[in-house]
Amino acid sequence: MRRPGRASSSLAAAWNSGEMEEEDWLLESLRLYNDLHVFELQDPTRVIEWTGEKSICVAGYESRRNEILQLLLPQKLYAKENQGLCPERDFKVEHGGFSDRPVYSLKHVPETSLLVTSGPPDSALQVWRMEENESASTNTNELATLEFLDEAAILACSTKGQLFLADTRQPQSLLAVAEDAAISGALAGQSLCAGVRRSPMGSATDRPLVARLSSGGHVVLTDLRNPASPVKAAQCRVPTASPCGAEFPTVSFAPLLGERLAVSGFDGTVQVYDMRSWGPSAQEASPEFVHKGHVFSGVGDAGGPPLVTTHTWNPSKPRTLLSAASDGSLHVWDWSELLGAS
Repeated sequence: MRRPGRASSSLAAAWNSGEMEEEDWLLESLRLYNDLHVFELQDPTRVIEWTGEKSICVAGYESRRNEILQLLLPQKLYAKENQGLCPERDFKVEHGGFSDRPVYSLKHVPETSLLVTSGPPDSALQVWRMEENESASTNTNELATLEFLDEAAILACSTKGQLFLADTRQPQSLLAVAEDAAISGALAGQSLCAGVRRSPMGSATDRPLVARLSSGGHVVLTDLRNPASPVKAAQCRVPTASPCGAEFPTVSFAPLLGERLAVSGFDGTVQVYDMRSWGPSAQEASPEFVHKGHVFSGVGDAGGPPLVTTHTWNPSKPRTLLSAASDGSLHVWDWSELLGAS
């Protein structure tokens, strides 16, 4: 028979032994370390990234909302003299924001204010800009579009409309493209995506155009060689002009049909536009053709018409497009040159 109080006595002895080991380690630390600084974070992190000589970034990795923080190191940590054992907690938050996904990897783009993060549930990347504003402010800057300009150059567009260039031969060459007034002004606060007009490999005859489509149906065309001024702009005929009007915005250039461009994601249609009459200032534009097949092919999740989730042009047939919708429908259609939006 077990003697009463035996288990609690053993637990107390183990606890006391642990305390003695901790005290011994603290005393031994004075000899083992030149410096030892002990801090506690509000949430655990699996990333520590230097963003400067005196600052680091940490981020949470749990399934709930996770905080990304840029922390300024205490002065004692970069002072030249030996500070000895110092269990202080005086990191200062410089910038911060929240990620809706766990952060398993975080990298700082050298000589910029940009951070790139990744984590489950998929392989998507998020680009963040550390703003010069109040600490712990939300600053999400997700990637909306990623396109290859050629075999090595990559163009990324954030949901805020910011453009970034990268070269696969130089992994740390992410550069922000200069903003144009239309993006930083009238479209501020809207969500944007982008499409690229690709030139044939080795061709120098076509301009490297980028089309950015806002959640309000505004399209801006930019020449990457002169990004400060828009080449063309238009206001598409979309069901709503609210900043959150498009759930699945997509914009794409026709690869074999000259000045044609298609947009979708606002409703159950895909609209094709002729850009030849567009100018640098945005005017309302009428579509040349509207594909309405998805509207009549099924029912959406909420009982209404399905939403077109994406579309793409056939690379070898000028007027053939593929489109998909939220009801699972997939259409391949070749629109007639003689038919218009009516």
